[in-house]
Amino acid sequence: MPTFRENPYGAFNFIVTLGDAQGDGAEGSIIGGFSDVSGLGTDVSYAEYRNGNERFNTARKIPNTNKPDDVTLKRGMVGSDDLWTWLRGVRDGTADPRNVTIFLLDEARNPVFTWSLRNAQPKKWTGPTLAAKGGGEVAMEELSLVHEGLEIS
Repeated sequence: MPTFRENPYGAFNFIVTLGDAQGDGAEGSIIGGFSDVSGLGTDVSYAEYRNGNERFNTARKIPNTNKPDDVTLKRGMVGSDDLWTWLRGVRDGTADPRNVTIFLLDEARNPVFTWSLRNAQPKKWTGPTLAAKGGGEVAMEELSLVHEGLEIS
């Protein structure tokens, strides 16, 4: 459970667990840490309704379904094809939903926020942009996930 404090937590200290063979995020079980996580959000749809005898001349907004945003994970190429293998399996017809968890850590590496993605599956994998300009860029890969619900604790 999050604890209130005066200074906000830094966004640079987090762990992503992908379930299945990738483990639970414990030391030594992560196959390449992620450098970026984006897209943690959800959008609630509303229906409009108005009785004929309403006091105000506006419609009520009644919440109904919600749509979680796609989540994108980025990491440097680490010589592991685990993300591609997951996507390829889904692409080839093997549904493989996983419960993905993102932990925000404090300065002492204790979890302070947890985002849980229910039944996450890969939607898109993007490989690195390669350029022979002699720069010091890191080869990065991205994985976009769809999921069926977001919970925060």
